Amino acid sequence: MNATDITPESVEQRYKELFEEAEAGGYHLHPDVPFVKNLIRGLIVNERRYGYQSCPCRLASGNRADDLDIICPCDYRDPDLDEYGGCYCALYVAKAVITGDRTLGSIPERRPPRNKRKVSGKLRSEPPLSTLSYPIWRCRVCGYICARDEPPLQCPICKVSKDRFERFM
Repeated sequence: MNATDITPESVEQRYKELFEEAEAGGYHLHPDVPFVKNLIRGLIVNERRYGYQSCPCRLASGNRADDLDIICPCDYRDPDLDEYGGCYCALYVAKAVITGDRTLGSIPERRPPRNKRKVSGKLRSEPPLSTLSYPIWRCRVCGYICARDEPPLQCPICKVSKDRFERFM
């Protein structure tokens, strides 16, 4: 399997889905559509290769548990948008970039080196810090918080899977 196996129709379909999902969630894709479609090709290649959409601008390990933080949308998207106006690969940009009130520059890698990363293959299972009836779960991507026995199968805000939640309290 290589990038030539990816059809323009499949890229266009994924672009439409990603665009609608981003806008519905208050996010924006980079205004350079050919640039975005090249990133989408990379997401599709990584999804076929690894079974998940790891960031096309980072080297994935092939182990989902090790790569949870770089599955698109990655854990670093929102801090990068706030600080730099775009995420590391510039797939997502701040509204100020779209309107021309801010320019995108170089976005430094926020992901810690491998030897400094938390091993996050499983949901954290620390004992609750209080006497709440239910544990509190936080989406590591968008910050959505819920109180229930287990995190939701999918974040209702950013649509990432259950394994992207951490026990908050």
